[in-house]
Amino acid sequence: MRFFYPLLAAAAVVEAHYTFSSVLVDGKATGDWTAVRKTKNWQNNGPVTDVTSDDIRCFELSPGTAASLTANVTAGSSVGFQANPDIYHPGPLAFYMAKAPAGKTAATFDGSGPVWFKIYEEQPTVGGQSLTWSSNGLKTPSVTLPKCLPNGDYLFRIEHIGLHVAQSTGGAQFYISCGQVTVTGGGSKSPTDLVAFPGAYKATDPGILININYPVPTSYTNPGPKVFTC
Repeated sequence: MRFFYPLLAAAAVVEAHYTFSSVLVDGKATGDWTAVRKTKNWQNNGPVTDVTSDDIRCFELSPGTAASLTANVTAGSSVGFQANPDIYHPGPLAFYMAKAPAGKTAATFDGSGPVWFKIYEEQPTVGGQSLTWSSNGLKTPSVTLPKCLPNGDYLFRIEHIGLHVAQSTGGAQFYISCGQVTVTGGGSKSPTDLVAFPGAYKATDPGILININYPVPTSYTNPGPKVFTC
């Protein structure tokens, strides 16, 4: 039996982690690793822990290798990701986008430089014995795209930060994927407050270096820029 325990432990570690493998368009999945660039954790489900690493951008297995599809989405519609198996750890969910510049498509754009803007960030419920996030346990996290978003090709980035062991530097766990989307039916309001990955976060940001266990915080500050709204 003692030889079986390591296998159980390894399985538990993988089960406790997660990936985001498929873009959801109005709740319908595009398929695993088709409109989502395959991530380094596609087999082991592990997180990024170094916010200064290029992995913090899209966690790509082979940087520069496009996904095979680019999903068509409509501004104002629901777009998200399929989580595998689900969002297991406590912490905030966020969605970012980056518009492909002239001469590039979602498939050829690497997302480098100050091009990313945030379209959603999650706040916890404060009070009681712990901070609680509504994303905990979600299998299909999604967001409504801003109706005023200009048409074009974008990288669509999901980020969930596991804060269960974030009381020491490097303890926060980032679960990240980037999808490729083409937005239609949009508006003309260009996002501001653009950031780069890496560069948007510091390991000591109060929303990254935090003890959520004891004493239980009475507030939470999300890392990164303000949310873009119409």
